[in-house]
Amino acid sequence: MKITVERAILLKALAHVQSVVERRNTIPILANVLIAAQDGVLRLTATDMEIALVEEVAGIEVERPGRTTAPAATLYEIVRKLPEGAKVQLDHGGGDAPLALRAGRFHTSLSVLPVEDFPSMTEGKLPHRFALGAGQLRDMVDRTRFAISTEETRYYLNGIYLHVADSDGARVLRAVATDGHRLARMQVEPVPEGASGMPGVIVPRKTVNEVRKLAEETQDEIAVRLSDTKIRFDIGTVQLTSKLIDGTFPEYERVIPRGNDKVLTVDKQQFAEAVGRVAAISSERSRPVKLSIDRNHLMLSAASPEQGQAQEELDDGAVTYESSPLEIGFQARYLNDITDQITDKVEFRFADGSAPTVVQDAGKPEALYVLMPMRV
Repeated sequence: MKITVERAILLKALAHVQSVVERRNTIPILANVLIAAQDGVLRLTATDMEIALVEEVAGIEVERPGRTTAPAATLYEIVRKLPEGAKVQLDHGGGDAPLALRAGRFHTSLSVLPVEDFPSMTEGKLPHRFALGAGQLRDMVDRTRFAISTEETRYYLNGIYLHVADSDGARVLRAVATDGHRLARMQVEPVPEGASGMPGVIVPRKTVNEVRKLAEETQDEIAVRLSDTKIRFDIGTVQLTSKLIDGTFPEYERVIPRGNDKVLTVDKQQFAEAVGRVAAISSERSRPVKLSIDRNHLMLSAASPEQGQAQEELDDGAVTYESSPLEIGFQARYLNDITDQITDKVEFRFADGSAPTVVQDAGKPEALYVLMPMRV
């Protein structure tokens, strides 16, 4: 194999594939990127056996087609440190010969591993197919992934549950995540064409994060294909295939309260800033912030045995509340995670000071959050 490619083009592709590679693994070939060149197209593949990412780069100069593998992280770092505008030549003579890289006066050679040892993850039928706008996909991920559980024992919560559901008589595509303390639900209506018969699947956290990074770089539609065990996203020149979490997502609808009739509406910016200031009194991430609510008035307060106490008031202009007085406490970080997804007005729906609370963006009803209170 012998090719010449512009540094910027190669760097962008390597940045995508090397992020999938696990730095620590016991299988040496998984640290490598598979490099294949033919008919003016460079194809780079990386996998950790759970995710496989393939990127095709067209319009390169292929002097001699072929395939090899090279250390992904090392190759990326070398190309990243080359000067802008450099032409990069990759030359591999075959077999276990090293991969030679030249750019101007710079030259290096990298050890390779056999192409035959590189695992394939992209095979298999994916019968369910639909498309999402890049903006829709970014929204679904951003408004749910913060609630993905990091508790490995409950592995079935370590991803986003993607499924089709009924909502007020309409079929919708839903993304749901929960860690047992908060729940985030985002839906797209109507359900995309081709998605109606899809099974409910749990997309792992790492896959979610990789897809979100790639979706940032396009405004085009993103093709989604899936089966019971795998999901594939086609994003521009990148194809990402991932295994799904083999587990049963809990019946989340049971924990969404239906009768919460005490409604607090508060300005997102003022509320978030007040939470941050009040919570700063304690270095403990789990310390609650207490909300004391009365007619069109909100008092936020927090206390720490070591540091002292803090409070801040919000009232007319920032707060609307017409129900009976209420006191309730939430973990500050959980409040901030939710308000980060809200644009203008935060709407809280309470039952009492100990029951789950529903939180919504007043301007985006398709997103819904449930937050468990803390004792204060």
